[in-house]
This record gives sequence, structure tokens and C-alpha cells, in this order.
Amino acid sequence: MKASTRNLTFSAMFLAIGLVLPFITGQIPQIGKMLCPMHIPILLCGFFCGWKYAVPVGLVCPLLRSVLFGMPVLYPSAVGMAFELMAYGLISGILSEKIGKDKIWKIYVTLITAMLGGRIVWGLAQIVLLGLKGDSFTVSAFLAGGFINAFPGIILQLVLIPVLVRVFDKRIRKAGD
Repeated sequence: MKASTRNLTFSAMFLAIGLVLPFITGQIPQIGKMLCPMHIPILLCGFFCGWKYAVPVGLVCPLLRSVLFGMPVLYPSAVGMAFELMAYGLISGILSEKIGKDKIWKIYVTLITAMLGGRIVWGLAQIVLLGLKGDSFTVSAFLAGGFINAFPGIILQLVLIPVLVRVFDKRIRKAGD
């Protein structure tokens, strides 16, 4: 299968997972939102498809989910998430292409950098979006929304994504031979 066809197919799959996964985690109201379910497929899209595919998937996923299902709320939540997830796709895609994903430490460097970069972009987007409404976005709101409330999702991403990247990368390369 040509790489572009494979990447397009995988991108569509990651977008579909990003739309559906919040339904599954939403069944656990106490921690469902804290698991950051849309982040996982976008990060994986960056690892497997590269930034050129992961950026549009990250941009579209929260906006499409908001329009189709009403969650997250379009403004400012889904718009802010669109910038955040776009940054996840960009950073994970570029770094996995530049440094590779053949060693677990490389996966963690890429993953942690993408997670931090995406959260910074989300914080900046919130400053702008809330500023347009005449509201403010404080440092404590940034820390709460980006790290404290998202802690279960951060842990899940740090545990799950490296395992998935290692397992599926080997299978994809094997299938391509």
C-alpha cells in the first residue's frame, strides 16, 4: 500500500476514534473528561502518519465533535482544543520523523514534548479566546485545566501511547514488507 494511502486511511481511523472515544470514557463521569480521550488518537496520528496528516485531524476533531454531538462546547472549549490538538499532531509528527521511534526513550521525548507544547498552545488560545469575551485566563486556571484536572489523562497517555507505538509500529513495518 502506498504511504499516502496508508496515512490517509489511518488519519480517518484516528479521527473516527477521536470522535467515538469520548463516548466510552464519558460513561465514567467522575474521570471521563479528565482522561483526555481525544488527545490519544491525535498523538498516535502524529507518530504514525506524520505532521501533515495529524495537524488537520487535530484541528478538525474537536470542532467536528462539537458540531455533531454538542460536546465539547464549541466556544471557547472546542476552538481552544482544536489549537491544542493541532499542536499535538504537529509536534509528535515532526519529532517522531526527526528523532525516530525505534527506542522507547525517543517515544517519551516526543510524547512529553508534544504534551507540554500542546498544553502551552491551549493556554495561549484560552487567553485569546476568553479575552475576546472580556474574560481572563489566569495562571491557576491554566495549571488546573492543563495539568491538575488532566492528571489521569496525562498518566494514561504516558503509559498507553508508548506501548501502542511500539506494538503497532512493528506490525505496520512488518505488513509493509
